[in-house]
Amino acid sequence: MANIILLGPPGAGKGTQAKRLEETRGMVQLSTGDMLKEAIAQGTDLGRRVEGIMARGELVTDEIVIGLIEHKMTEGARGGFIFDGFPRTLKQADALAELMARTGSRLDRVIEMQVDDAALVDRITGRFTCGNCGAVYHDRTHPTRVPGICDACGSTDLRRRADDNAETLKTRLMEYYKKTSPLIGYYYAKGLLTSVDGLADVDTVSSAIASVLD
Repeated sequence: MANIILLGPPGAGKGTQAKRLEETRGMVQLSTGDMLKEAIAQGTDLGRRVEGIMARGELVTDEIVIGLIEHKMTEGARGGFIFDGFPRTLKQADALAELMARTGSRLDRVIEMQVDDAALVDRITGRFTCGNCGAVYHDRTHPTRVPGICDACGSTDLRRRADDNAETLKTRLMEYYKKTSPLIGYYYAKGLLTSVDGLADVDTVSSAIASVLD
């Protein structure tokens, strides 16, 4: 059992690796976005607060996100928790450390998924998915066998995310480097950081992460 953070810029593959860890190790992914949607759907007091804040176009506070994480952690996880999308700032990292101490938990490892910016832009701008089954493709490295038709389910509903373009990605990368990349030094100083090649193929990245956890 281990509690880990997956750290890396948008498109580094954190979500893909988190899903694999859930399937192979019984870990639970704590995605900030998913937790916010779940709280709203459940109609809890916290969910109603979140819904009101988002309806006004405001940012959800760190206090609320920590509250959501604490609630999820009380449910337990056989293999531990994967923090994905949180913390994003040094202030949030301190808040997470306080939560861990308060709940008698600990953060075991921070895995940085290293990527080259130019290669990352190529990866993201060429990406498209099947709207029916969720299969992921890429114009250059993994196109569909028949253009316009999903290999997995035969659907013609192939989609690109509106923000999967070079300009948007560069803006997101700049935000990451300003606010989140300082966490690399923060966790290195705590002796918790390990880096893996985030641009390797999915199986190779999974193996590298497994060796860190084992």
